[in-house]
Amino acid sequence: MATYLDFEEPLLALEEQIEQTKEIGASTEVDMNDKIKELEKKLAAKTKEIYSNLTPWQRVQLSRHPERPYTLAYIQALTGGAFQELHGDRNVKDDKAMIGGFGLLDGRSVMFIGQQKGVNTKMRQYRNFGMPNPEGYRKALRLMKMAEKFNKPIVTLIDTPGAFPGLEAEERGQGEAIARNIYEMMRLKVPVICIIIGEGASGGALGIGVGDKVVMMENTWYSVISPESCSSILWRSWDYKEVAAEALKLTSSDMKELNIIDDIIREPMQGAHRNPDESFANVKKSILEYLKELDPIAPEKRINQRIEKFSKMGVWK
Repeated sequence: MATYLDFEEPLLALEEQIEQTKEIGASTEVDMNDKIKELEKKLAAKTKEIYSNLTPWQRVQLSRHPERPYTLAYIQALTGGAFQELHGDRNVKDDKAMIGGFGLLDGRSVMFIGQQKGVNTKMRQYRNFGMPNPEGYRKALRLMKMAEKFNKPIVTLIDTPGAFPGLEAEERGQGEAIARNIYEMMRLKVPVICIIIGEGASGGALGIGVGDKVVMMENTWYSVISPESCSSILWRSWDYKEVAAEALKLTSSDMKELNIIDDIIREPMQGAHRNPDESFANVKKSILEYLKELDPIAPEKRINQRIEKFSKMGVWK
């Protein structure tokens, strides 16, 4: 059974009404078609009303929906299974929260890199809830350098609540690993496309988030801090997370308005999890369009444009 968020409960009630009406019609052999059509019309109107007026906090909730497709699902769909995962940072270990490898996108070899959350409790623990350690970022950088060596474009899929904040991660240089990635990604000679497919939190997202095109899916968020953490710092409580979400300007439309991102990839009406195939198709179409735009540009010019784009961020007059 599908999972419904708190603001989606009116839709659940209407869907249950439709199912009950169908059952009554089937068991009593009474024609309930008019009643069903009326309820379906009401459901469509209510769906449009709710999803046309989503608050920033509701978009945060959608970005974390347990049924929302994760990085591996996107890679599988984009490549049709023609994907070879590569492992390890050649130093400490293979970080399971960060995945990457070569895949075929419409017959073209592309380096895919992204954070992977787990689909159930056991897999979430295995993937460290999508929070990479320093070796995850060093693995990502190793794969980016490999893509550059073979002149292959890079696509990063960002979905993380943040880099892992544990003591051992700090001991192995979490901050340095992320800073190194930002520095090196700025100078990569191949096209780099960064897509936020879920949560884009803090340095954890930035560690694979520097590119020629930085785009967000419609119901995702991108911020220096999560609404809950912001609320706990400012108000010593999580109760103000909705206020914090509003103030942080973390939605895709806010980010586009502030020129932090280049584009927004549209999602199906009720979110990527309700129609994953449509979401995958939208992402694939966007990647192909971006590559078509970036391919003819000389590497030096692309690098200069990338540096200029990021240098403009946060400058106020």
